[in-house]
Amino acid sequence: MMMTLGYFVFERKTIAPQQTQHTMVWRHPSNNRVGARPSTQFLGTGDEIKILSGVLMPEFTGGEPSLKELTTMAETGKAYPLIDGSGNMHGFFVITKVTAGRSEFIINGAARKIEFSIELKRIDEKNTQQIANKLSQ
Repeated sequence: MMMTLGYFVFERKTIAPQQTQHTMVWRHPSNNRVGARPSTQFLGTGDEIKILSGVLMPEFTGGEPSLKELTTMAETGKAYPLIDGSGNMHGFFVITKVTAGRSEFIINGAARKIEFSIELKRIDEKNTQQIANKLSQ
């Protein structure tokens, strides 16, 4: 198991991302001042985005059913805990985008190759250990 998002397990037979991107933003809005540089104020953390991407070969790995399960989860609008294979909880994330490109078709029109990207957005507070403790009670 590589990681889980709620009840969905990322592994070779479902979806195994070959690449991940993690973006964190901190908010520093500015106010213009006459004769001086704009002043800034730190307001805290902003969006945290994780992008999981890779290639599926449905003859050997996961495929359409796994992508369908993720889109079904996204359509609920619910947040799911993201836990890596070492048991570390990364927070609660919603699925904001699923992209799939298909190629190398066989005679019935099924794709032998599916390039995918899944975008997750964190919606909880920073202290995930406190949330994990509540879940285990």
